[in-house]
Formats: sequence, C-alpha cells, structure tokens
Amino acid sequence: MHLAFDLVQADEGIELGQLLRTIVIRRGADDYVFVLVPGGRQIDWPKLRAHLGVSRLSLPDAEEAKTATGYERGTITPFGSSSPWPVIADALIPSLERVAIGGGGHGINVHLSGADLVRFVHADVVDVTRADAGGSPTP
Repeated sequence: MHLAFDLVQADEGIELGQLLRTIVIRRGADDYVFVLVPGGRQIDWPKLRAHLGVSRLSLPDAEEAKTATGYERGTITPFGSSSPWPVIADALIPSLERVAIGGGGHGINVHLSGADLVRFVHADVVDVTRADAGGSPTP
C-alpha cells in the first residue's frame, strides 16, 4: 500500500477538527481499543458502548495506558503500539483531506489524509463522537 505522509514537529495549517487525539479505552481485562477523536469533539460513550457491545468502558490510568500501548500519555498513537489493539475512527475522519495524529513522541505528529489513515490502521469507521460541550461525561 502506498501511503503519503509527513512527519512534522508543528501543525501549521491544521485546523482544530483535523487534529486527532488517540484515546486508549479499556473494555475488559487486558483488552483495549484505540479511539481516534477529532479536535473539538468528545467520545459519545453510549454510542461507543453500543458499537463495542459492552455495558461498561473505562479509561486506564497513565501507567496502565503505557503498559498497554508502550507510549506515555500524550504520545499515544496506534502506530507501532506494543500491542496491535483494534482502532475505531470517528465517522468524520475519512472525509478529512488532511489530519494530524500523534507520531509517538511529544510534539511529533504525522500528517496524512483521513482516508489513508483509516486504511493504514485498519480502523472501523463509526459515529462515536459528538461536539465538545465543554465537559467530559464518564465512561
């Protein structure tokens, strides 16, 4: 597969909605998923639970997240994770011409098209976010 991307240390020209956060979610003991969330949006927990077919999800603490992914909080990315956890990309991502996603280090991002990202990480594309209303509900 040919993948066009740029590895950069700044996000010039990237709008808030193009900045992706990679959130690691625990769905069971030693069972995690990555959820890719565009900037300005937050996880819609009922939608995510319904998609995963579970009644409970949780956010691991920093140490558990590092053990599960190999990355410190703030640098988590599905690229090169210590375990190949499934990836869920919000439904908005494939339509974005350019996104910035963490490259595994503080201040390092990968720029590529949303569609290429989804293909490269074999993400399930699902409507799992909503506009950020300023607060984050619990999982």
